Amino acid sequence: MSRAEDIFQKLIYFGEDALDDYIINRQAEELFLDFKQATPGIGKNVTSLPRDDRKNLAKCISGFGNSEGGVIIWGVECSRDIEIGDVAKAKIKVKNVHRFLSWLENAISGCTIPSHNKVRNHIISIDENGDGYIATYIPKAEVSPLMSMVGNSIYIRSGSNNVPAPYSVIAGMFGRRPQPNIDLIISEKKIEVLENINENQIYLPEKEKEKNKKPEKYVRISFAFHVSNSSSVIARELYLSCTTEHAGGEYNKVRFSNYAQVDEIHGMSNQLNLITRPELRLPPRGTFKFANVEIILTPYITDDFLFDGIIGAAEAAPRDFRIYVNKNTLRAYVAKILRGEDDETLWQNEFFNDFFRGDF
Repeated sequence: MSRAEDIFQKLIYFGEDALDDYIINRQAEELFLDFKQATPGIGKNVTSLPRDDRKNLAKCISGFGNSEGGVIIWGVECSRDIEIGDVAKAKIKVKNVHRFLSWLENAISGCTIPSHNKVRNHIISIDENGDGYIATYIPKAEVSPLMSMVGNSIYIRSGSNNVPAPYSVIAGMFGRRPQPNIDLIISEKKIEVLENINENQIYLPEKEKEKNKKPEKYVRISFAFHVSNSSSVIARELYLSCTTEHAGGEYNKVRFSNYAQVDEIHGMSNQLNLITRPELRLPPRGTFKFANVEIILTPYITDDFLFDGIIGAAEAAPRDFRIYVNKNTLRAYVAKILRGEDDETLWQNEFFNDFFRGDF
């Protein structure tokens, strides 16, 4: 999942609470996020998106579409901060939000050449008077560059602004073939408490062996790495590289298994380097399973847990991901699971939402 789509999904899930959070924390406009106010005082005789709103929409579709995608939130006022730029100041509701949504939908196809047919809108919230807030998600365009029909300019996203693209950038866009877009998918998630009956999973410190007569329990976190091709072109030479610098201490492990149709490039003992064979091609909208991952965690946490990785394909932008948990948090997390507090769903949410970071 891209950063722009992550923002859009957050707005869908949390609704107006997400806007309140942006205002409380003085969220700044940035590479993937823009705040806009709808034109006020629109009369009943107006039947299409007002000129200023259309201009803003066209520039954003061109800028975000020619870059890495982004989200417009309609209904947030900004104020200028000297150090970080425009920040969310207050909510200003869009009048008759359903009407405004209809205008947006009708205007999108005419905002750029070529048109961007993957733009999506979502009503964040609506009150009893029909007023509310809207999010417009603009993914990276598969066919670029997109030229705005307002001003006939080609924009790219630079910081928090949509700026006219320099000639060299435009020349590169015209000369570039469509590229695959690779995303990471985490599936088959499972967290279990198991007994180390024969010590074939973990090896305890000698002093702990003397204290414990019962088999030691441990936590096993397992999941699978998949890669998806969300573009309209074939992806080749897909790769996955992982490094486990710290596994929480010497009594904890990270294992990989079940990787087929790939070649393993041997590196250091704490690395996994995989690349698909030349004959393997991933079609548009296709998915491919790289490997299963198994993390063994014991109560003996003496170090932080750090797991870094990257996926990608030939001529595609790579995607980074990371699992990081400091030793105190990890120790408390494992202890909670071993005590049987909560259930697997909550354990999964904490691990994959709080500790896992990346484009997936």
